[in-house]
Amino acid sequence: MSENVTGVVEPAAVTDTDQLAVTSAATADAAAPAGGPADEPEGTEGSSSESAAAAPAGSSKKRQLEREGEVAADFLETLLDIADLDGDIDLGIDGDRAAVSIVDSEEGRVPRRLVGQDGKVLEALQELTRLAVQSETGERSRLMLDVAGHRAGRKTELVELARVAIERVKETGEAEELEPMSAFERKVVHDEVLAAGLASESEGVEPRRYVVVLPAKNV
Repeated sequence: MSENVTGVVEPAAVTDTDQLAVTSAATADAAAPAGGPADEPEGTEGSSSESAAAAPAGSSKKRQLEREGEVAADFLETLLDIADLDGDIDLGIDGDRAAVSIVDSEEGRVPRRLVGQDGKVLEALQELTRLAVQSETGERSRLMLDVAGHRAGRKTELVELARVAIERVKETGEAEELEPMSAFERKVVHDEVLAAGLASESEGVEPRRYVVVLPAKNV
């Protein structure tokens, strides 16, 4: 396999995803250092100012994120090879995170089973990838992983859902509860609500945790 800025993975046809899951778990167990996976911050719920203050700035921060992407790409290439799955790997930086995407290749499509129902397999694969990066770099990673454009498409849906809820809250002056979402999905909604000048909070317990959009009087 060859890898450049976009990375290339060229294994053969799809086999059982269970093989990928077992291999991923074994690799993560061997690689994971003490301290566990990085927590996922959510909009107004938590602050990462302490981490941000300690993180390197400017070009050194960019190099750190690029390094995270490279390590993640190597890890994912190995998993895809072992499981004999098709896919290319794209690397980038999204804000203050490394961004890695497994996308369709010329040889074949990325199996949508790597996303799973409600993105659960994708979330698990992201955590395993973060553990691999943490093991290699010694630093916790907030890397964002996407598979077959799932997160990008879901983000578009969530922005529209949030905007509709925001308009209703502005009209009625009453708080509105949204459907249960993952940490990634809740953060998208929190950011959209904040940009609209309102506030939001998360309530409930995983995996049924959800966002509540608050009226202006509660800001």
